[in-house]
Amino acid sequence: MLSAVPVLRPEFPAFTTAGERKVWTLLRDQLRDEDLLLANLRITDRRKDHEIDIAVVLPGAAIVTVEVKGSTVWHDGEHWRQEFNRRDKIIDPVRQAREGQYALREYVEGDPRWGSRGRVRWAHAVVLTGSSLPADFALPDCPRWSIIDRQQLDGIAQHLWTASSTQESGARPPDADDARVIAEILRGRGLPQRDVVALAVDREDAAQQLTEEQATILSTTRLLRRVEVRGGAGSGKTWLALEQARRLGADGERVALLCYSRGLAEFLRRYVQGWSYRLRPAYVGEYHELGKRWGAETGPGDDDSDYWEHRLPSQMLDLAEALPPGERFDSVVVDEAQDFADSWWPPLLAALNDPETGGLFVFSDEGQRVFARSGGPPVPLVPILLDHNLRNTRQIAESFDPLTPMRMRLRGGDGVAVRLVACRPDEAIDRADDEVDRLLECGWRPEDVALLTTGHRHQQQVALVEQGQSHYWESFYAAEQVFYGHVLGFKGLERRVVVLAINESSERGRARERLYVGLSRARDELVVCGDPAWIKEVGGEVVLRRLTAAG
Repeated sequence: MLSAVPVLRPEFPAFTTAGERKVWTLLRDQLRDEDLLLANLRITDRRKDHEIDIAVVLPGAAIVTVEVKGSTVWHDGEHWRQEFNRRDKIIDPVRQAREGQYALREYVEGDPRWGSRGRVRWAHAVVLTGSSLPADFALPDCPRWSIIDRQQLDGIAQHLWTASSTQESGARPPDADDARVIAEILRGRGLPQRDVVALAVDREDAAQQLTEEQATILSTTRLLRRVEVRGGAGSGKTWLALEQARRLGADGERVALLCYSRGLAEFLRRYVQGWSYRLRPAYVGEYHELGKRWGAETGPGDDDSDYWEHRLPSQMLDLAEALPPGERFDSVVVDEAQDFADSWWPPLLAALNDPETGGLFVFSDEGQRVFARSGGPPVPLVPILLDHNLRNTRQIAESFDPLTPMRMRLRGGDGVAVRLVACRPDEAIDRADDEVDRLLECGWRPEDVALLTTGHRHQQQVALVEQGQSHYWESFYAAEQVFYGHVLGFKGLERRVVVLAINESSERGRARERLYVGLSRARDELVVCGDPAWIKEVGGEVVLRRLTAAG
C-alpha cells in the first residue's frame, strides 16, 4: 500500500502506552488518504464500557478494531498472559478486540445516518508490539492472520488490509462514503450546541450589574437639581434616566419623563409599568404628545419643520404657563436630549412648579445628534460624564469607538468579532436579509435580531408602518419576530443582534452620526452590510480598518 495521509480522528490523540502510540504512528504513515484512522474509542452499551485502542476503516476491505498489547505477551496453553511490573497477569486481547468490534458495529448501524447502507465487512485484530509469534501459531478464536507481532509492524497497514479483505463474511466492503458517515456518526448526534442566547443572557446580566453600579452617580448628585449626564453609546444613559425618574417619584415628586422618538417612548412606557403606582412618572412619552395632552394642535406631518420647531413649542409655552398647579411637574427628565431643539426647552421649564429651582435632568450624547436641529436648555446644568461602555461587547464597542464624542473605557465583555459584508448600497438590504437567515440558523431567536437601514426603509418596516405606528412598535416586543427599523428611530434602543444595512450611496447630512448609531445598537453580535469606500468616507479610515480586520 502507498503511504499517504489518512483521515485522523482525533488528529492528535493522547495515549496511555507507548505501544498504542507506536501502532497509531505507523498506521498514520502507512494508510491511504481515503482511510479513516480512529484512536481511543469509548463505546458504552447496556452491557459494559468498551475501550477500543485503534479502529481503521479501510474502503475496499473492512472496518477493523485493533487491540494493542505491549511488553512481553505469551500464551500458556490456556490463557494469554502479559508481563506487568515484573509480574504476569491473565489477559484476553482477542475477546477485547472482538467485543469492541461488535459494540462499535452496533453503535454505527443503530444511528439513523447509517440509514439503508446495510451490513459492511467488519473484522478485529490483535497487535503485539513487543512479542513475536511462530509462523504456525493458531488458536481456535485467533488464527495467525488476525494477529500482528513485532516483526510485522513495518507493514502493519498491508497486513490489516490483507487479513480483513480476504474474510468471507457475506457483507460488502465499506467504501469511502461509509468512512465519511462513520466519522460523522462518531461525533455524536443531537448534541447541545453553543447556546448564543444563554451567553447573551450572561453578558446582559453582567452589563446590567455594571449599569446599576452607576446609580451611585445619582446618589452623589442628589442635592443637585439641574444636571446633564453626557455619555457615549452603551454607557447606560437610558437606564440612569429611568432610575433618576424612579428616585424622584420615590421622594414624592410629580415627574415628566420625555424623549423625542416613538420607539424609545414606547420602551420607557413599558419599563415603568413594572413600577408601583406611586413611583411612576405623571407623564411618560414623546415631547410633542405632551403638547397634545395640554391641547396643542396636531401637526400636519413629520416634514413640517416650522410646526415642530416654532408653532408647536410656541403653543406649548402658552399652555404650560396656564397649567394649574396640580398639572405641573416638580421635575422633568429628558432622555436622548440631543434630539431637542432650542425652542423645546422653555415650555418644559414653564411647566415646572418652580421654574427657578424645579428639577431638570438631561441625558445626552452629542455623537448621536442625527436630526438637523441643535440646541440645549437655556439654564446652566452641572455636567456629569459617563466614560464607560457597559452595554456592548468589546468587539462591537471597538468598531464605533472612533466615532464617540469622548474616549470610552470598554467594559462590556468579550463576544464574537464584528462582520463586514462588502456590497454595493443597492445590494445592502438583500445581503442583510441573508445575514438574518444565517444568524437564525446559528441559534439566535427572531426576537433577538434587528435589521436596521441607514437609507430607505426595509419593505417589512414599510408594510408594518402602514398598519399604524402602534402596530409597528408592537413588533419590537413581539416574540418570534425579527424587528425591521431605521437608525433614526432606533436611538436609545438596543437588540442582542443587529444587522446594519448601509443602503445610502452618497454622503448626506448627519451620515457620520447615523453610522455611529447603527454600529452601536447591538449588544452581542453585529453584522455590517455596506460599501467599504462609503464607510471610509463617512466614518474614517480607522472605523473601516477595524471592521475589515474583524470581518
